[in-house]
Amino acid sequence: MSHILIVEDEGIIRSALRRLLERNGFQITEAGTVPEARKHLDTHQFDLIISDLRLPGEAGTELIGEQLPVLIMTSYASLRSAVDAMKQGAVDYIAKPFDHDEMLTAVNHILNQHRRQQKPTEETTSQTPASEQHTAGMLGESDVMQAVFQQIHKVAPYDCRVLILGESGTGKELVARALHQLSPRHSAPLISVNCAAIPETLIESELFGHEKGAFTGANTSRNGLIEAADGGSLFLDEIGELPLEAQARLLRVLQEGEIRRLGSVESRKVDVRLLAATHRDIKTLVDQGKFRLDLYYRLNVVELELPCLSERGDDILLLAEHLLQQSCERLGKPQARFAKSARNALLSYSWPGNVRELENRVERAVILADDTLLHAEDLQLPKAASIKKASFISSNFAEPQTKTSQFADADHDPAHLPADDLSLEDYFVRFVQENEDQMSETELAKKLGISRKCLWERRQRLGIPKRKTASSK
Repeated sequence: MSHILIVEDEGIIRSALRRLLERNGFQITEAGTVPEARKHLDTHQFDLIISDLRLPGEAGTELIGEQLPVLIMTSYASLRSAVDAMKQGAVDYIAKPFDHDEMLTAVNHILNQHRRQQKPTEETTSQTPASEQHTAGMLGESDVMQAVFQQIHKVAPYDCRVLILGESGTGKELVARALHQLSPRHSAPLISVNCAAIPETLIESELFGHEKGAFTGANTSRNGLIEAADGGSLFLDEIGELPLEAQARLLRVLQEGEIRRLGSVESRKVDVRLLAATHRDIKTLVDQGKFRLDLYYRLNVVELELPCLSERGDDILLLAEHLLQQSCERLGKPQARFAKSARNALLSYSWPGNVRELENRVERAVILADDTLLHAEDLQLPKAASIKKASFISSNFAEPQTKTSQFADADHDPAHLPADDLSLEDYFVRFVQENEDQMSETELAKKLGISRKCLWERRQRLGIPKRKTASSK
């Protein structure tokens, strides 16, 4: 039985949390302050500390460093304070008010992760948390990216096909590399193919190979890229651009595990794990007859969706700092840093080109800046696009509801844009709370221009529980 220490100064919340966890098989000890918690830590063995962030006297983050995982609770639903807590070493945070399922999911995940870290393995020599073992240069501390990393670690060991979705520049190829590197096939090759970059007349020859004389110019036999990936992984980027004829041949590879070169009458067995990615809506392509339905279901064993950069919060600064260091080293320039104006500009810009655009902007600033302190003007971000993030919600409002229309009109007018302390998250909270009684989750997500999954994740992060009336729709 896992032993959990709850540190919370509000007796009602502490008692309710204790009853919830005890009903689910956990042993509980309570404390109201950090000094009281330390006394319990001196006399008992615990598996997890759940602590409020704001406590009388010392903050809950003072318990970080007790060689135990610490889950921070905050009623302020502040992303910044939560990120600060996690930078100090908290394993996760949860915003109050939270529902029971959310708390139990977080507790069970942390305890399972902690147990895995305590078990020595042949492949690791240090106690590195699984969330920090992501490879292929992927960085991210936001909830949405931590969820992606968890999915990668869950899926990678299994020999299943994965369909990676996301806008251009979000890092779909990095995910494919991570899936391959964390799989049992990591010692075999990963062959990456951009289906949009190969002419339609050559794509079948490139993928499946050809025999001598199969077509004009085929002077020798040649292995295809699928054969080259035998024993390893094949990553087909922009698979939505694959011609229908090539789709039919690829379907046979997935169904039978064999290929037939162009101009050959013999089939060859291949053992390949297929990873595919696209920025397009595959279901729409299926409806339009541009993508085979049977191939779609063969590919989509596991679907992994990457968030766009504008949805990743302070990850923007984390990535920008990393890219800045890389650019300075690669270009042989003195190490630079971002001024406050540059940081504000990075966070307020909408990043339509995602991480790829961020990388280009940072490198350009390093090259053109006259100083090692980079300012907002050094990034040369378009002003019109930079306010898009602050007003994108209003552009998705279509229904003539009174409250919503007034809200949207204010957003469209630059004179009514919020002050610096009124963030995009404030807009999100306000819109959801004003409309969740009249709209279903699907309708809310559509109006906000995000997926249902993203809506759910933001609810959890910002502490907006679904009302009974809304959840029943």
